[in-house]
Amino acid sequence: MSELSSETRALAVVLEADPDVAAVLSLQLHVLGMESRYYHQATPLLEEIARCQPQLVIMGLEFGELDGIAMLHLLAERDYRGRVLLLSGVERKIVRIAERVGQTLGLQMLGSLDKPMRLTELRQRLGSLRVGREAPAEVEGDPVFTGDELEQALVRGELAVHYQPQFELASGRLSGVEALVRWAHPEIGLIGPASFLPLLTPAQSKRLTHHVLQQALADAEQWGTMGLALSLSVNVTADDLMSPDLVALTRHRAPGEPPLVVLEITETAAMDDELLGSEVAARLHLSGMEVSVDDFGVGFSSLSRLQLLPISELKVDRSFVRHLHEESQDAAIVEAVALLGRRLGIRVVAEGVEELGCLALLERFGCTHVQGFGLSRPVPAEAIPVLARTQLPIRASIAASGAS
Repeated sequence: MSELSSETRALAVVLEADPDVAAVLSLQLHVLGMESRYYHQATPLLEEIARCQPQLVIMGLEFGELDGIAMLHLLAERDYRGRVLLLSGVERKIVRIAERVGQTLGLQMLGSLDKPMRLTELRQRLGSLRVGREAPAEVEGDPVFTGDELEQALVRGELAVHYQPQFELASGRLSGVEALVRWAHPEIGLIGPASFLPLLTPAQSKRLTHHVLQQALADAEQWGTMGLALSLSVNVTADDLMSPDLVALTRHRAPGEPPLVVLEITETAAMDDELLGSEVAARLHLSGMEVSVDDFGVGFSSLSRLQLLPISELKVDRSFVRHLHEESQDAAIVEAVALLGRRLGIRVVAEGVEELGCLALLERFGCTHVQGFGLSRPVPAEAIPVLARTQLPIRASIAASGAS
């Protein structure tokens, strides 16, 4: 639709049955600095992908000779390396299934957009994708590196730690951070974890966890000299939790001495072995650390097991928070998790907050803390004190939305 050359503007290809929807989308992409080419059938689009490997595929789920899920399989079979954004004109559950299928196939999914599309929403979905002439600031996707390269990166100290800020809803203050690893590649730049974590051997994964925890504790100690006390969340695997070294890493701290260290483990892994998990979590708690269940609501864990494990925090998965206002089922799930947390006396953190308009609803449901790109993207350690001083206008946003 745009006559600009793909050499000067990033290219997006659009697969959509409705030409009016495609025309609006083309205009929006042009505003955002991208060239677009429109197709109403899959075959010519696949030929275009093979020819020029566009940066982005935007596709509806209903467009004629085959459905969108079948199209995702075809993209994976052709080893498509760009991003995929779905156009949602069907039931939300169907769209979510399509998103999960794409992720399982190894595609880089950017989520979905409801029709008609709004420019602000499209800009948010493309937030991680630099358009125009700029190179991506952070590379994501399937691993493209060797184990030897990762080993050298560990040796040279190229794996850096950034921090996702977490805010307390009641006060609006910066209350904690989640440590996230990034590869500061000397040639490519900052690389996201999806591009290298799957390549780690168990031994390398253990070393990386220790590196992240040590670096995060050092950064927290530095923040403490500035009068800033924050909880510190670190993602760990089930194997990490079983390692006695985790306790040893924080043994020099006096009981109750900040920072509060919260070890995050996914819901599925946390529920694998009830007795062993309970024992490990109890020992960590006795050592001054806490355990958080990440991505809660995605797995199918037993609530009785959750009651038995000494867990201090539940993190509601971003897939339920993203469409809180539009989907009553999502809102019901978030409210139920928040109520569960309240009854168990533990914190409930809503992940993936992209719009501040949902904060009042999250607070009403009983969520205690929030994090997400709408509040702040992950930042280097030196940016945390600045963020704490300025404080984002969370309370103002809640007041504006009519919450008490």
